[in-house]
Amino acid sequence: MTGTQQLPSVDDVRTALKDVYDPEIKKPITDLGMVKDVAVGDDGLVTVGIYLTVAGCPLKATLTEDTKKAVSKLPGVADVRVELDVMSDEQRTELRKSLRGDAAEPVIPFAQPGSMTRVYCVASGKGGVGKSSVTVNLAVAMAERGLSVGVVDADIYGHSVPRMLGAREKPTKVDTMIMPPQAHGVKVISIGMFTPGNTPVVWRGPMLHRALQQFLADVFWGDLDILLLDLPPGTGDIAISVAQLIPNAEILVVTTPQQAAAEVAERAGAIAMQTRQRVAGVIENMSWLETPTGERIEVFGAGGGQTVADSLSKSVGSTVPLLGQVPLDPRLREQGDEGTPIVLAEPDAPASLVLKDAAKQLSVRARGLAGMMLNVSPAGR
Repeated sequence: MTGTQQLPSVDDVRTALKDVYDPEIKKPITDLGMVKDVAVGDDGLVTVGIYLTVAGCPLKATLTEDTKKAVSKLPGVADVRVELDVMSDEQRTELRKSLRGDAAEPVIPFAQPGSMTRVYCVASGKGGVGKSSVTVNLAVAMAERGLSVGVVDADIYGHSVPRMLGAREKPTKVDTMIMPPQAHGVKVISIGMFTPGNTPVVWRGPMLHRALQQFLADVFWGDLDILLLDLPPGTGDIAISVAQLIPNAEILVVTTPQQAAAEVAERAGAIAMQTRQRVAGVIENMSWLETPTGERIEVFGAGGGQTVADSLSKSVGSTVPLLGQVPLDPRLREQGDEGTPIVLAEPDAPASLVLKDAAKQLSVRARGLAGMMLNVSPAGR
């Protein structure tokens, strides 16, 4: 630095810090009360004190690097030093209030009348149809379209979303608020993130309801465009709880072409008749296997997805579309095991193209009452 070069002021540094966002909360650290202090030395060394929300913040290295990059852009800065501290309990409480309000009991933002988040419950009649694979690939494809997406692994007993999505970080707790980890641009929460190893979850109905309620109310999701819930198979406790907690959620049914599987899948979709939810559509998975010669082998039969879509259309009185037929592809399974969904790892694979098209259809659908059961009955004479 030359002797004539002017040093930045403390206010200049604080202004530059407005471009530094907390990696989890996605808001400027200046708005979150995370800037502890700023000092500018005569030699051009700028020291910035940053409050971490918790001592074990998994993204503190990212926050440190982003702070250095933002401040280094100022003229006259020779070097940047970031000193990390940890918020007190009182500061965490204030942060939580600023983000979630001062309500005594957390509310589910997606159930509020003004919510603009579209909620999809990915359901199936039985297990093994690839519901979780469809969920994570839809989520990543939607995030690739620039949407803010979250996933709730609501299959408490058979949770698998964290592995398939490659989410290896643990959630962090700020006061009574839970910050969800992210993978491939998607926020995700699962009971598997709170249990040691591969420990089974042995809970009954009320515990399942409470866990789902916490995932929706205690987790800070931010401003989501779309929330996907990977439901357990069938029409049990979780499906009923979702209808109670998020009555505006829509049902997305996953089935295979097999007629026996389709019959069971119809039941999962027909729950909308009782819960008065909208059926967003049907996705048929494992539709066929394409050989190297181009021949299609229908391993699990044919027509199941269209059968389910037609049956549900008749039941709800409006068109329930078949959003796509996903072919069998070993890479779909392999990439799920690796934690990199096929829509990212093999974007031009036939299965990827179908899933990305389904994600597009679900992303651009207009809001309205078509396909939703209304709570009305004929008036008596």
